Formats: sequence, C-alpha cells, structure tokens
Amino acid sequence: MFEGFEKTTIDGHGCRINLVHGGSGPALLLLHGYPQNHVEWHKVAPALAEQFTVVCPDLRGYGDSEKPPSSDTDLSTYCKRASAHDQVAVMGHLGLNRFHLVGHDRGVRVGLRLALDHPEKVMSFTNLDVVPSLEAFENMDASLAFSWFHWHLMRQPPPLPEILFSSNPKLFLDFFLETWSAVPDSFTEEAYDEYLRCFSDPDTVRAMCADYRAVALDIEHDQTDRGTLLKSPVLVLWGAEMAKRPGWQTGKNLDMMTVWRQRAH
Repeated sequence: MFEGFEKTTIDGHGCRINLVHGGSGPALLLLHGYPQNHVEWHKVAPALAEQFTVVCPDLRGYGDSEKPPSSDTDLSTYCKRASAHDQVAVMGHLGLNRFHLVGHDRGVRVGLRLALDHPEKVMSFTNLDVVPSLEAFENMDASLAFSWFHWHLMRQPPPLPEILFSSNPKLFLDFFLETWSAVPDSFTEEAYDEYLRCFSDPDTVRAMCADYRAVALDIEHDQTDRGTLLKSPVLVLWGAEMAKRPGWQTGKNLDMMTVWRQRAH
C-alpha cells in the first residue's frame, strides 16, 4: 500500500504523529475516520499524489500515532482542538503551511475545528459523510441514538467500554465495517488486517474511547464558535446509501446540505 510514499513520524502538539506522504503539487491533508486509520486512503492517495502533495496521518490515539494518557475528567488531551493542533504542526514541519483539507467521519470533526481555529491554513475543506457534532447532538432523537449507539457507549466512564471492545475486537470491527459500508467487500485484506491490528491494541481502544468522551468539550468549543462561518470553500459529499441507514434521516434538521450551508459562506 502507498507505493512511492514515505512513512515517518513527526512531533505534533505534544504527540508523535505517524503518517505517510508523497506526490507533488498543492498540499492535501487527508484525515481518516473511525474505526480506521490512515490506511483508509490507500486506494485514492496514489492517484491524488499525481497532482497533490498528499499527507495521510493517523490521528492522535489512532493507528501508530502516540496515545497520550487520558482521563475521564480532563478531556482536553483528546479534544478535536488538540488533534487539529497536531495536524497544523505536522504540515508546518513538512513545509506545507497552506493546504487543502479532506476529512471523513472523525476526520471531519478534526478538520472542522482546524478550519475554525486556523482559517489561514485551509485552502478548501471537503467533508465526507458527516454533520457537525453540535448539530448532531442538538437534534439527537431515539432513532439517531440507535444508529450512532457507539457514541454513547464509548463515552461511558472507564473501564466499561474499554473492556467490552477489548473482549472481542474483531466482532466490533466487523460489525462497524459491515453495517456502515454500502459495499463491505470493498476493504482489501491488507487494509482490514491493519485495522484489526490497531483495533486489537488495548491502548488504542483506550484512546479511541477518550476521543469520543471528549465530545463534551468539543461541543463547548463549537457552542463558543456558533455562527462563525468557515472562510474557505467547502465541498460536502456523502454516499447515496447513507439515507438508507436507520436514524440518518431523522426529520430533525439533519439534512446534510442544510446544515453545512449554515456553516459556510
């Protein structure tokens, strides 16, 4: 995977970040989602590298990036602001001070915070499949809570979710990949093995739970920035099959385009 790319680690914002980078042209930062890591981009990154300098990191706590100690009382270590600072530091270290930004799932949440906190860095912001956390929680109903059950499970105090996920990581990973994917067999064996390797690491499970617990602080940050419009161009994309997922269309103002139009110029 990632033929022609260089694999390295770079100091982020007090956290070592694992990444691959390659290609030439305008800088493009690709931020992965849950329960994956940078390998999520392995099919598209080589093609993008023909026109862009592509950077694919593991978010803090994910993949082979560092997993700082976490606390259920201090959420700042895994808040999206901290993760966004990591990415700005990584790109700066690579000499890429302005860049296009693409996020999927958790990567969108980090990307949104990055675009709000560091607008001078972001040339464009592309969102795959996600509405912002603030709007999601403000419109949460029983149907959406059922669909996004993992949000509420992983936010429970430790060690309950950590024990549950670590007891059978393959069961949970397979459930997520199969039920969240329109084409479950699109995952290559090599990519799946990487996801399972990382998902089976108890320290990664701890860090991922800390990431989800930090949503309480993320929402505080989002509430402070309510009404602040993104300064860069915004592209919103989602899969046609998403509307068929239980809970996605709740009838409570979670229409993808409506939500994002309120966030962008």
